[in-house]
Amino acid sequence: MAKLGLGLGFLALFSPILIAAIASDRIPLSCPLVFSILIVSMGCWGTWSSGLLYMLHRKRGEREDVEIEEGDSGSVNNKKQRVDSEASSSSRAMDSNGANGNEKTAAMGNEIDEDLHSRQLAVYGRETMRRLFGSNVLVSGLNGLGAEIAKNLALAGVKSVALHDEESVGYWDLSSNFFFSEDDLGKNRAQACVQKLQELNNAVLISALTEKLSTKLLSNFQAVIFTDISLEKAIEYDDYCHNHNPPIPFIKTEVRGLFGNVFCDFGPEFTVLDVDGEEPHTGIIESISNGSPALVTCVDDERIEFQDGDLVVFSEIKGMTELNDGKPRKVINKRPYSFCIEEDTTNFGAYERGGLVTQVKQPKILKFKPLRESLGDPGNFMLSDFSKFDRPPLLHLAFQALDKFRLELGRFPVAGSEDDVQRLIGFATNINESSRDGKVDEVDDKLLRYFTSGSRAVLNPMAAMFGGIVGQEAVKACSGKFHPIFQFFYFDSVESLPVEPLKPEDLKPLNSRYDAQISVFGSKLQRKLEQANVFMVGAGALGCEFLKNFALMGVGCSRKGKLTITDDDVIEKSNLSRQFLFRDWNIGQSKSMVAATSASTINPALHVEPLQNRASPETEDVFNDAFWERLDCVVNALDNVNARLYMDMRCVYFQKPLLESGTLGTKCNTQMVIPHLTENYGASRDPPEKQAPMCTVHSFPHNIDHCLTWARSEFDGLLQKTPSEVNNFLSNPKEYASSMKNAGDAQARDQLERVLECLDKERCETFDDCVTWARLKFEDYFSNRVKQLIYTFPEDATTSTGAPFWSAPKRFPNPLQFSSSDPTHLQFVMAASILRAETFRITVPDWAKIPNKLADVVDKVIVPDFQPKKDAKIVTDEKATSISSSSIDDAAVIDQLVIQLEDCAKKLPPGYLMNPIQFEKDDDTNYHMDFIAGLANMRARNYSIPEVDKLKAKFIAGRIIPAIATTTAMATGIVCLELYKVLATNHKVEDYRNTFANLALPMFSIAEPMPPKVMKHRDMKWTVWDRWTIEGDVTLRELLEWLKEKGLNAYSISCGNSLLYNSMFPKHKERMDKKVVELAKSVAKLVIPPYRRHVDVVVACEDDEDNDIDIPLVSVYFK
Repeated sequence: MAKLGLGLGFLALFSPILIAAIASDRIPLSCPLVFSILIVSMGCWGTWSSGLLYMLHRKRGEREDVEIEEGDSGSVNNKKQRVDSEASSSSRAMDSNGANGNEKTAAMGNEIDEDLHSRQLAVYGRETMRRLFGSNVLVSGLNGLGAEIAKNLALAGVKSVALHDEESVGYWDLSSNFFFSEDDLGKNRAQACVQKLQELNNAVLISALTEKLSTKLLSNFQAVIFTDISLEKAIEYDDYCHNHNPPIPFIKTEVRGLFGNVFCDFGPEFTVLDVDGEEPHTGIIESISNGSPALVTCVDDERIEFQDGDLVVFSEIKGMTELNDGKPRKVINKRPYSFCIEEDTTNFGAYERGGLVTQVKQPKILKFKPLRESLGDPGNFMLSDFSKFDRPPLLHLAFQALDKFRLELGRFPVAGSEDDVQRLIGFATNINESSRDGKVDEVDDKLLRYFTSGSRAVLNPMAAMFGGIVGQEAVKACSGKFHPIFQFFYFDSVESLPVEPLKPEDLKPLNSRYDAQISVFGSKLQRKLEQANVFMVGAGALGCEFLKNFALMGVGCSRKGKLTITDDDVIEKSNLSRQFLFRDWNIGQSKSMVAATSASTINPALHVEPLQNRASPETEDVFNDAFWERLDCVVNALDNVNARLYMDMRCVYFQKPLLESGTLGTKCNTQMVIPHLTENYGASRDPPEKQAPMCTVHSFPHNIDHCLTWARSEFDGLLQKTPSEVNNFLSNPKEYASSMKNAGDAQARDQLERVLECLDKERCETFDDCVTWARLKFEDYFSNRVKQLIYTFPEDATTSTGAPFWSAPKRFPNPLQFSSSDPTHLQFVMAASILRAETFRITVPDWAKIPNKLADVVDKVIVPDFQPKKDAKIVTDEKATSISSSSIDDAAVIDQLVIQLEDCAKKLPPGYLMNPIQFEKDDDTNYHMDFIAGLANMRARNYSIPEVDKLKAKFIAGRIIPAIATTTAMATGIVCLELYKVLATNHKVEDYRNTFANLALPMFSIAEPMPPKVMKHRDMKWTVWDRWTIEGDVTLRELLEWLKEKGLNAYSISCGNSLLYNSMFPKHKERMDKKVVELAKSVAKLVIPPYRRHVDVVVACEDDEDNDIDIPLVSVYFK
């Protein structure tokens, strides 16, 4: 998993336990303890007319034995909603031409484009995607929030999105709706969005509705979303949706300045098919007792992630076979490596060995209350920021007061108007006093002042954040995947306001595209945004969202400002489902170049420079001191830890704020790295991913991940590494031989053996040779090796302690018998032979891809009989790092192998070279994943491990990071709320926020960043953000004396990777009177650019009591 910051890494250790408890409601999200723990853990398609809407049923499936969560009051319709993949048996709508709506959806008849949707499939799975493909969604209100929601739904791939709006585009819309340009001013907002929204996904039908909505029209949709609607109208629509049969999920959401809310009503009974989206937890059984309750002990490979109350099923148990009946049993008394089940096993057979235990995920029914009831009795609010524990009830009141204000005055409050503030406070007070339940103890006038003043504005960051949240809620409504918001969610970011009080004149509109933003933050901060110099690294999914946000906010949109973006990657098809600035005709083009061009169409004033350099030590001549010194802020939009750590290091060195974020499926986190206020990104590390021991992967796999790890390794070895080594040898035989002889170890011997084998015994000259090689590989991998393994370790083998060798987690294997009539066997041979031919540059004949013709050739291959080796060495040590065994004869063997290789090379035609194959997971026509999936599944069959399809294999072997547009949009919106603070300056650490969120649950955990660690010595204090400087072209001796004056005894000084001085080396004393800069040049080979006035050295010191003191970087200013 890519590092997303401390939050995601630390949560990986215990969050499955906590999240499972939250998802099952054993622990409510409103519980203070939960939030405390989470906070600590963070560190060109035409439009339809309004009448021609062709819609289809939602699909629901009966579910029994489901957990029910009820609202506090209200009657419940006992008719259960059903969600499944079956087509509806009756039509629910007809278009105006009388076309029946009960035809099967296109999604049911068409295959999912796995190249396009692979990252999304990794989150949702095929069934959820099919449900989405059959869903029609209404989005009413095409302000910035509505545009964000519609974008996310189009990218998700619903069947259709109908856009409803009766208003026209105005200047205030230009700072939040990225579909609009100044050319759209005066046009209907829905119609102005259709064409650009359609470009995002041509498979989604986009239409515009410009007249008033009737309740009857709502029955055409599987979910309806309203972003700008009065409470009176919302109650009318929600009542209709709630009482409709089947109910229509209703979502009401608003963004008002720095405040936002969501209300969900999915009907009297809504079935959540998968509460959290996580894979069912499993365990490998070590023992089961005969008793009541029965004690189940699992191997101590990994901690058990079951919880008390979970249901589990057992399989593959030897001895106590009564438990293999598939009956779910309840977990009780769960401990780290054991648990009990509510079962009397006293009279069961005695447990012998083996067995798996697997969690049974249960559906859950939620009983939603309609808006009419929920307004007065909202129940528990979903919390996000624990420091604002009492905020949601007040915001619940504020939004009702704003609705009352608009109803009576027919407008929004004017920014900076004291009269309007007092009117809204009055409305809020009256509503509060008339409340019977949930009355707010004290109405916070200051908060309501902020709320009132900015209430007309739809800010882009808030729209992006809530667009992600609400987009995901719509997906839940259409699919039953993940737990919905139940029922209100409120959020504010008043900390984003400037520290200095804003005057009414600062908030006055300037008749510009930024007027909405100015009404909240003032014209001074708007100028700072426009004049900012920002460096963004990465132009992928996060990068596209950030660019859109920056263009709308006005970041770098002046002659004094500039946005520099860099990304060395090119656009691939799989990017198009999330990276919305790209189109299919951009595939193969530079991400940064295309993204910059697209962003400039959103705001022509955007001053953006796209680069194609990887930010790394190798490009520090491009991103030099002068470049860094003029920056105001750095934004990471990266997908790997090493690049994040490098950017963090550079930001610390140049004292620049770093805004960090990352996503993983429905999860995201953001981290603010602010000079001298917060810890840096590298201060906390995720725990390393647990790696399976090499012997497990090679000989004793017990899950499909082990099989796929082995398969990927074999692919790389056979098709990429060995052909590359062959080419290295053939390009320069003498040098290659010399390097192997100098190495003289087991690794060099093995490498030479593989090269020789490839050029001699296994060299292919015809495609028939490739087929023979593939067939023999099958025999070697899945028959001979297994036969050798069970010959060496028979089923009754024991360890040195007398324990059974084949005890959990080891699984006893069985060899496979090849059959050309088995499609999986033949598919493996087909993929292997085609790829082998590619490495030898052999043309693949047409018959190679015709199964029956290939089978005829395969059946003619002569397969030698297997003879076991009595002295075979099979590694069983879990700590072993290599399967190669060293020998005292390695050097002699290497000499002989070199001679054989040189003789073999003489037989090859001049210029002979192989064609190494670089693994590419996202091309389903290249046979790469066919080969890897075949390898893994045949191996899994050896060990009776459940097999996987090619898509699942791609996720694991290709290390695909699950990704969806909703999470990305939300993360970037949250980060941009922090950007206001960074560019405004003068904010305290308590104003900043780090966030961990999981849209599946949903859960938000927002907290202040951790301050940097403070080091002390004598009367000095410093943090990672400090740097010590010494002026003058000093000698090494002078540097040491300068440190001595601070009570520090330096025993080591280094520059880069070179040691300039170490007190243990006598010869280093000869350097004492040499200039530090000269030592850096001569010893460290440091090349100092003409513009640089200093060199940096790392000093290791002790105090007078010999205690190590970690001091800052020391910069010697030599000129």
